[in-house]
Formats: sequence, structure tokens, C-alpha cells
Amino acid sequence: MSEWRHCKLGDVLTLKRGYDLPTKKRVSGEYPIVSSNGVSGFHNEFKVKGPGVTTGRSGTLGNAFYVTSDFWPLNTSLYVEDFKGNNPRFIYYFLNNLGLEKYNAGSGVPTLNRNHVHPIEIKFPSINIQNKISNILGSLDDKIDLNLRMNETLEQMANALYKHWFIDFGPFQDEDFIESELGKIPAGWEVKNLKDIANILMGQSPKSEFYNQNGEGLPFHQGVANFGIKYPTNTIFSTKLLRIAEEGDFLISVRAPVGRLNVAHTRMVIGRGLSAISSKTNNSSFLFYTLKVLFSEEDKYGSGTIFNSINKGELENLKVLVPHGKTIDEYESKVSIYDRLIKRNHEQMLLLEDTRNYLLPRLLSGEVDVSEGAEKVKEVISNEQPKPSVRV
Repeated sequence: MSEWRHCKLGDVLTLKRGYDLPTKKRVSGEYPIVSSNGVSGFHNEFKVKGPGVTTGRSGTLGNAFYVTSDFWPLNTSLYVEDFKGNNPRFIYYFLNNLGLEKYNAGSGVPTLNRNHVHPIEIKFPSINIQNKISNILGSLDDKIDLNLRMNETLEQMANALYKHWFIDFGPFQDEDFIESELGKIPAGWEVKNLKDIANILMGQSPKSEFYNQNGEGLPFHQGVANFGIKYPTNTIFSTKLLRIAEEGDFLISVRAPVGRLNVAHTRMVIGRGLSAISSKTNNSSFLFYTLKVLFSEEDKYGSGTIFNSINKGELENLKVLVPHGKTIDEYESKVSIYDRLIKRNHEQMLLLEDTRNYLLPRLLSGEVDVSEGAEKVKEVISNEQPKPSVRV
């Protein structure tokens, strides 16, 4: 602890308000536009050299963002204009642990005033400790990012194979084709209703008195608020178990936006904004990518005077292409490998995130020594099992 000192936040960094970027000047480019909620687009110019750190100034407060490239900080954010010789990535972790939302200076819209933030009394480590803590937490975030990019690639591969086989009919060009409701399809293939190949369960919301954030009961999802790239984040639980999605079921939003898709990674209660869908033929991967194509455009299906929605009858009767059973099985045998890897990578990310969230406040308070933190991270990462090979 001799390498830590008491000072003010303004002694270790200088914050500055971001820059206006009128909509008409938002030309797509390579440089991230960073708002109070993180990256909100890309521009062909930048204002700040990377790496950089921002935090919300207006609207959403308290979340810091680390940007590795040159970027444009929007006026809804504050960015670190001067790191004063400190480690930028450490500053990112440090600001995220400060609870800056407590310093809201706005009456209507939450606002963070840098003049109120700079005088905050802090305990701050030497550059040596900063580098070590940044390396410890950064190794976890880097692994999380790697898993995320691997999952994106695996899903792109599965989507590309589905398109090649079942939209472009690449391997089946030499077969006879017939007319159908969905256009020309290989002879012997069929157009069916979604209910013919899938079990469909519509959600039902328990009364709010049964909700909690303490983990009691099962996770509860009303709609897409906590949807992720593929799996939802559980924040609300319900002790009233009305309609339950089983692990592996596909969650489809049935109220605006209609058609957003996630996968239940555990049993969960679903509210009226969701439907749980599962395969009747044990071909879950084929069904999942069929749904992704079916709902590739949000709100394509459904109706409503104010908000778009789709009912069970409409959902059940959506038309889907059903190839020969042996063709589906062949696709399933290939793509189910990708989906198992995606799930495994996601489970690893949850463990890595838990480890990071445990270590972050303890390393920054000195409660956990950097050598102990490094050993913990090494243990978590080394416990990962080798991945099976992926074959197309």
C-alpha cells in the first residue's frame, strides 16, 4: 500500500466535454463515435487520438468506455483530455469503479459536471501498480472479446451455410425444381407452417409482486430489454412460474420489435412479450437459423394500431421451407458443432466476467494484492478445456 497515495481525481487526469456532431455530418467511416452509452456509430473524421477513455456526461452516467483507436467523443460524454502520465486502460477501470452516477448535477436530465468530478478525493496507485492491475483485468476483457468475436464468426459461418443450402440451393442445382408458395424449390422439399416443425409457447406475465432481483425463483424476461447478442442477461426473477422456456429454447419477441431472437441458456419464466420455440424433430440448429432468416427483418410480421405484435395463430402459420430429412440431418450435424462452441464460449465469458467483476473493486481498493489477482486470472483462464475442431 506504500505505492498508493491520497489525492484528487483532477490530479491524475483532466476531463473535457465531447464535441457536437450534427446529423448531416455523420458520414460513415472508420472512427468510432462515442456517446454516453458507448459506441453509437462511425465517422470519417476523429477528434481525439486513441487509446482514449470516455464517460457519460448527459443522460446515462457512470459507465466509462475504453477506445483503442482514434475516435470522436460526442457532447453527451466527457473524455480524458490528459492522462498525466497514467495508464489509460487503468483509468478506464478506475472510473468505472468510482460510481460517478452519484455526482449527478442535473435536475431533469442526469448530468455530470467535470468541475464537480475533478475535486473527488481518491486513493491512487503508482504507475507500476496501474500497469499490473491493467494487465490483470485487461487479460480477462481481452479473452471475453476474443470469445465474442469467435462466436460472431461461428454464427456467420452457420448463416452462410444455411443461405448456400436453403436459399441459393447451391448443392442442389442439379435436382428438379417445382413451384411452391415460396418460389421454386427442389422437388421433394415442402413448404409447411412453423407449427409443423416447432413447439410454440406464448408467454404470460406474472403480477409484479412476484418479481425480485435476489435470484429467487427463475429468471424472468418480459421482452427484449435484457437480450444480448445471442443469450439474455438475467436481472429479474419470478417466484410465480406461469410459462416456462426450457434451456435451449429460442426466445422470439412477439411485441415491438417483433422477431428479435435469443436463446434461453437456462430455464426461465417468459412474459407476454416473448414466445418460446423448440424443435419437434430434434433439429435445433436448423430451426434456429430458419428463424433467423424468417425474422431477419424486425417487425416484418404482425399487426397493431399502436405497437406491432404477432399472436400465436399468426406465428404458428408462418411459412417455412422443409427440405428432405436427410438434408436437414446433414446440415444439423455440421452446424450443431458451431452452436455447441458458441454456447461453451458464452459460458466461459460469464465466468470471465464474474472474475473481473469480483477483482475490479478489490484490486482498486488494495483489498486483493496484484500478485493474488494475477494468480486468480491465470487459474481461471488455464482451466478452460481444449475446443473440439470445427469442420465445414
